[in-house]
Amino acid sequence: MKNKKTLVLGASSKPDRYSYKAITMLVEKGHSVLAIGQNAGEVAEVKIRTKAIPLSNIDTITLYLNPARQRDYYNYIVETKPKRVLFNPGTENPELYQLLELNNIKSEVACTLVLLATNKY
Repeated sequence: MKNKKTLVLGASSKPDRYSYKAITMLVEKGHSVLAIGQNAGEVAEVKIRTKAIPLSNIDTITLYLNPARQRDYYNYIVETKPKRVLFNPGTENPELYQLLELNNIKSEVACTLVLLATNKY
């Protein structure tokens, strides 16, 4: 499987959170992972940053933020120019789908954990 450089947006260092599980599974499957969350921390040796930093060559941004919290990141997501944005359950956002489409960024409503477990990531 090809390494897909992934940004986890809405990352948490709490083991019961799906973003935590996603970071762990992405690392286990050999993907390069970056993480941004509300609180600093670390998961599977991936540092969680609290500020959006300029990034390049991102294949996938996987969202773990509700639609209201996503608004603060609209410009950042578009400027990062990922190949795709994954909307995990609970993050669905038609407003952001449209913005991504206007900027030729693929959006997909899917669970990162399921995609990884079924080798469809």
